[in-house]
Formats: sequence, structure tokens, C-alpha cells
Amino acid sequence: MTVFLLTDKIAFPPPHLASGEGLLAIGGDLSRERLLLAYRMGIFPWFSDDEPILWWSPDPRLVLYPREIRISKTLKKIIRKGVFTVTVDSAFVRVINQCAQIRLENNQGTWIVEDMIDVYCKLHESGFAHSVEAWRQGELAGGLYGVSLGRCFFGESMFTRISNASNVALVTLVEYLNKLSFDMIDCQLTTEHLLSFGAREIPRARFLKQLEESLKAPTKKGKWFFDP
Repeated sequence: MTVFLLTDKIAFPPPHLASGEGLLAIGGDLSRERLLLAYRMGIFPWFSDDEPILWWSPDPRLVLYPREIRISKTLKKIIRKGVFTVTVDSAFVRVINQCAQIRLENNQGTWIVEDMIDVYCKLHESGFAHSVEAWRQGELAGGLYGVSLGRCFFGESMFTRISNASNVALVTLVEYLNKLSFDMIDCQLTTEHLLSFGAREIPRARFLKQLEESLKAPTKKGKWFFDP
């Protein structure tokens, strides 16, 4: 297995050279410029606090096409009742910290280490990273965050404090992306939870080709706003 060692130069090897598990490279830094290049190439960072920076491009890739989302009857009922108030880009720092904290509380470990939090907050300040928040009686009940480039949203993590809060946030995000004619949400790694929403695995080669097309569109930078 060949894993590439990155230098200070902001560059990556071609994603198709990743290992069978999807590991492509090690090292480099978490600068804003490197992260944006990684996303444009279909690569993302994923590592624990006691590991060096690891860069991945798995095959197959899990994606959710906004028009294919599946919403359960139970979740539709929760949305109709207005159990949660959903906002966008209102509490990015709180959302990313909660995504990290809840995994630690569940003894799952987390890749959302301090350096990761810092750079994603910088991406948010630059208008590339966005959060969706679900509130219940004024308290943050769940949410998610990710990066937007062209017509692709790269989902990073989600959390919930009250059952279905993050699910409502996800559905609201997908509806918004549909209105903006987004092509897909990159879910990165396969989970049963995302499969239940209609996400599906596609070959990395197809994902990279679709990503190339999506990136031809201008990026909707800056603070996002949901229609009232």
C-alpha cells in the first residue's frame, strides 16, 4: 500500500491512487487553501487527536442527490408540527463544537480536533462553510455543518440533543439545496443512517466526474438565509 507524504507545497496526488481503504496521503497542514483544494479534488481530512493529518478519498463514495431524499412518515409529521425551528449560519461555532463534544460524551472519539475546528471556523468566516441549526424552545437541539463549493455540499458532521433534531436540519438543508439546483451532497463515508435518507454509494470515478461538473458553477459564498 502506497501512502503519499505531503510537504509544505499545497498539492495532492491524484485521488485514484488512494489505498483500498481510501487513505491517500499523510501530513501537510490544515490551511484554508489546502482544505479547499482537497474538497475540489474529492479528498477530505479524517484523523484522531493522536494521529498525524490523514487525507482520504474512499471508493465507493456515499452521496445524497437532493431530489432522491427519502423522508419517513414519522419525520414528516414532526416537520409538519413545527417541533423545531430551523436556521442556517446562526451558530456555526456552537454546532461544530457540539458535533465534537457529543462524540466524546459517547466515548466514540472524534476527528473534530481543535485544529479542525479552527480551520472550519475560518472557512465559515470566508463564506465557504455553513451550519444548519435546529432549535427547541430557544435551545440548540441539533444541527450539522459542511462546506459548499459550486453545486456540491460536502457534509462533515451532525449532532442531536433531542431526537430527530438533526434529521429535521438535514431535510431543511436538502430542500434549500434543491431550490438552489445543487447536484449532490457528498456524505463521504457510508452509514446506515444516511442510507435510510436515500443516500447511495457510487464509484469514486463517477463521483469525481460529477464533482468536476458541479464545480463549474459559481459558489454561493457568504451567509446563507432560509426563506421564512
